[in-house]
Amino acid sequence: MWQGVIPAVTTKFKEDGSLDHAEMERCFAYQMEAGCHGLVACGTLGEGNMLSQEERLEVLRLCKRATADKPALLTISEPGTREACALAKEAASAGADGVMIVPSPIYHTSRSETIANLRAIAEAADLPVMIYSNRVGYRVDVTPDMMEELADDARFAAIKESSDDIRRTTEIFNRLGDRFAVFTGVDNLAYEALTAGAVGWIAGLVVAFPRETVAIYELVRRQRYREALEIYRWFRPLLDLDVSTFLVQQIKLAEVIETNSNDRVRLPRQPLSGEHRANVERTIKLAIESRPTLPHF
Repeated sequence: MWQGVIPAVTTKFKEDGSLDHAEMERCFAYQMEAGCHGLVACGTLGEGNMLSQEERLEVLRLCKRATADKPALLTISEPGTREACALAKEAASAGADGVMIVPSPIYHTSRSETIANLRAIAEAADLPVMIYSNRVGYRVDVTPDMMEELADDARFAAIKESSDDIRRTTEIFNRLGDRFAVFTGVDNLAYEALTAGAVGWIAGLVVAFPRETVAIYELVRRQRYREALEIYRWFRPLLDLDVSTFLVQQIKLAEVIETNSNDRVRLPRQPLSGEHRANVERTIKLAIESRPTLPHF
C-alpha cells in the first residue's frame, strides 16, 4: 500500500504566530518535486500537539493539495480517546488518505488500553492507519504481539517503527510476514532498517535534504547498497539532529540554511540560540560543503 520516503513535514508560522500557508505550500511542493512519496502532517516534528484541531486540519489540506494522488496523512496524538476519535473523523472529512496514530502521549496506557484506543480511533476514521510505535518518545510500546492482535482489522496498514532498536524490524517480519508495511521512523537508523526490509521512511531531515533522502531509499530498493551507504555516511551527522529533544528547532534551522525558510516555532519552544545554535549551524554547513554528487537511479 504505502511505501517510500514520506516526510514528517514542519509547520510554518508567520511572525504573529499564525499559520504561514504560503510558506508551507512552497516547502511541501519542494518535497514532492524531489520525488517524495507522500506527506505526514502534524507529527512531533510538525508540532502537532501545539496546534488546535482546526490548525491541524488546515495543514492537512495543504499537504493534500501538494501530494495530489500520493498519500497525505494526519497524525492523531490526543490525550483522550474521545478527542482522538473526533479529530480522526474530521481528518477523513478533510480528505486525509490515512491517519498515523500515536497512543495517548499523556497517560501511558496498558496493553489492553493501547489496543482498545487504537481500535476506537481506527473505527472513527475508517481510513488506513499507520501505527506510530515510539516507546522512547511516548513510553508506550506497540509490540509485535500487539500488532498481531490488531492484524484482524484491515484498516491497520502500516507501522512507523521508532523503538530505537533495529532488531525490532526483523522481529515484526518474523512474526507477521508482510501483513504491515513497515516504515522506519528514526532518521539515523534508516539505512539499517531499509536494508532489513522496511518499505519506507517517515523522515525528518528530508525537509531540508529531500534529494539525498530519496536517493538513499531508491538506491537500496535497487540493491545498490554501496552507493546508498556512501550517501548515508555523509548524511549521518545531519540525521543525528533528528534524535534529540530539540529536533524541531534543529531541523528547522537546517531548513533556514538549506532552503531559505524560517525557524519560527510555537511557544513554549524557542529557536536555537548561543553555542547550541552555532554548533548545529556548523554541522549543517560542513555537510553542505562536502555533499556528494548523487548517482542516477
